[in-house]
Amino acid sequence: MSKPSSPLTLLSIFCLLTSLLAPPALASGEVNIYSARKEDLIKPLLDDFSKQTGIKVNLVTGKEEALLQRLESEGMNTPADLLLTSDAGRLTAAQKAGVLQAVKSASLDQNIPAVYRDPAGYWYGLSVRARPILYAKDRVKPEQLSTYEALAALQWKGKLCLRSSDSVYNQSLVAGMIAHHGEAKTEAWAKGLVANFARPPKGGDRDQIKAVAAGECDLTLANTYYLGGMVSASDEAEKQAAAQIAVFWPDAKTTGVHVNVSGAGVTAHARQRDNAVKLLEFLASDAAQRWYAEVNNEYPVNPAIPPSAVLKSWGEFKADTLNVARLGQLNAAAVKLMDRAGWK
Repeated sequence: MSKPSSPLTLLSIFCLLTSLLAPPALASGEVNIYSARKEDLIKPLLDDFSKQTGIKVNLVTGKEEALLQRLESEGMNTPADLLLTSDAGRLTAAQKAGVLQAVKSASLDQNIPAVYRDPAGYWYGLSVRARPILYAKDRVKPEQLSTYEALAALQWKGKLCLRSSDSVYNQSLVAGMIAHHGEAKTEAWAKGLVANFARPPKGGDRDQIKAVAAGECDLTLANTYYLGGMVSASDEAEKQAAAQIAVFWPDAKTTGVHVNVSGAGVTAHARQRDNAVKLLEFLASDAAQRWYAEVNNEYPVNPAIPPSAVLKSWGEFKADTLNVARLGQLNAAAVKLMDRAGWK
């Protein structure tokens, strides 16, 4: 008859089984990113980070919604250390889903103004994108323009092209309007925009710019980096279309131009948390911010870094000082309001 196992032996067996079943630890010299930004818009920066730090960057790119769903389904087993995406609405959605964790960094707080980061540190803006009025130079005079609100006036009936209400950029614009003016006034404004549509919403920001250039409409709202990309494009047709478009900075005497961010947050179950924070700090550094400006035609989130020559050519503007976190917090209200206004 065999002797019963001692408590020590059982504990040893339990510890061995636990170690065998546990997921393998990642190398300390790595960091894993889920990125909703196109690879060519971020890969050169990541390569520079690896050269400077010796930390290998493993990059997975995909659509915003798919990456968020992946993080949620993977839970504590996710390999991702950092989520990189566009728009404060998407960053806030990730925060609400519980897939991000708060981090504190003196470097990030110094380089990124408070209005461009989550107050609790769940995510940080890394580049600023403005969404002004773009108009046809040959059909609209700048003195005819003033505010976002004025785009709902009868004088623009049949002359406005906009993306659909599915666009998170438009959702954030409406969320910003709600924050400043309340739901009732914003809904009346949104109905006025819909009444002025030259065509049913379709396509992305570049498609709206091309539609204005082609004479399908006279005005649109688009993020400036799309126009910047067309100005310097290798495609001659895109360059010609961009040459017919001018930028107007609305609400100069009131709330300022609507701005948003691309940004990133450390995942809730990051195994390489320190490396993820180092990468965040690198992306907010002077060198990386210059790259965002010169290559991506985005405004640096760091106010000490000047914009590119293309961005400077459009003049200076007053940016809305609303904390972009509010855009995400009001996203659901904005989506419902756009639906009630008939914004397809």
